[in-house]
Amino acid sequence: MTKPQPETLVLEADETSGFPNSPLPVLIYRQILDTSEENLAARFEALFARHRWPPQWRYGLYDFDHFHSTAHEALGVFRGQAHVRLGGPDGCKLDIAAGDALVLPAGVGHACLEASDDFTMVGAYPLGQSWEVERGQPGELESICRRVAAVALPDEDPVGGALLSLWRQGAETTEQ
Repeated sequence: MTKPQPETLVLEADETSGFPNSPLPVLIYRQILDTSEENLAARFEALFARHRWPPQWRYGLYDFDHFHSTAHEALGVFRGQAHVRLGGPDGCKLDIAAGDALVLPAGVGHACLEASDDFTMVGAYPLGQSWEVERGQPGELESICRRVAAVALPDEDPVGGALLSLWRQGAETTEQ
């Protein structure tokens, strides 16, 4: 069976706003689940759990730029659509919709700019990682970058895709 191939996006640190982002690529899996089937939320939860990324919540996406310095994050859109920003206040904008999954390396800023009234996602994190919400502190960027760099690579891709090879390449690039 072929592994799903994502779109990738690498976001550099933003010293002005204090968003560390990551040398590891954001993975954007389009229509990873068929939206015509029933109970998309439960199907995302089962998919993430099967790959050792326990689901922890069902909700939308905060409308303010934030990131997680202690955990990677998988987001499975199970209802609606949204226009989001990745990378902090000066980041990249993209549209996501039901059936899509995003995998954000620790440190990558994200915010919802606009969304349909029914926009909802499942959020999951690698086994053993705990998340928190940070909003970017320019004066603390160096220490935040160290914390982000210390977050272990996960053992599996939350959707069974190409994360391991893509993130190992990104990790090797930063070590050189």
